[in-house]
Amino acid sequence: MKESIFELLRGKTYPGRGIVIGKNEFGNAVYVVYFIMGRSTNSRNRIFTYTGDGIRTEAYDPALMKDPSLIIYHPVRIVGDKIVVTNGDQTDTIRDHLVKDGNFRQALTTREFEPDPPNYTPRISGIVYHDGSYSLSILKSCEGDPSCCLRFLFDYSDPLPAEGRFISTYEDDGDPLPSFRGEPRRISVSGSLDEFANGIWNALNEDNKVSLYGCELNLETGNVQQLILNKHE
Repeated sequence: MKESIFELLRGKTYPGRGIVIGKNEFGNAVYVVYFIMGRSTNSRNRIFTYTGDGIRTEAYDPALMKDPSLIIYHPVRIVGDKIVVTNGDQTDTIRDHLVKDGNFRQALTTREFEPDPPNYTPRISGIVYHDGSYSLSILKSCEGDPSCCLRFLFDYSDPLPAEGRFISTYEDDGDPLPSFRGEPRRISVSGSLDEFANGIWNALNEDNKVSLYGCELNLETGNVQQLILNKHE
């Protein structure tokens, strides 16, 4: 049964970083949405900016930046006719494998969760192909044990119109933060990219939301439309 992504997110204080991929109701476009949230001053001090092949995170106020290692990266890179979206520098790992005739799965076998005890934040990743098929992945510790990395890959080769999948780093707030569990959630997709992306943005916790990126891949023309929403404008 499909869920409302808006209601799902309204019920969570801190899902962390999230990826949504799905087809619009006409089946002629794929939407990709990526959002980041933050609880610390360092995490909240970020904005999304466009690059030549996607987006990157930047410090809103460079004077407040303390440790950029896990919060400054390229969440989205468009590689040929593929869109790669992740919550960390594994975007570049995937990009590097693709340009060398590798693939999404191979790239992720070389990576694991983030080295940030006690949370060991999962690495979530997605890729969209020119025909509208897509994959999602999560790399996470085994119940907080850093000696064990669990790698899950979910392929959606024949996605249906008006639905998508959602995955996030965390189930919700906590100490330590509980990693996302189970398969990506099946959610409804409707409206224009602007309506869908803004609906997700408005559903995120007002105190913790930081930035959101959305794009639409037109499956008939291959054109990509993008938008960015930053709490710090």
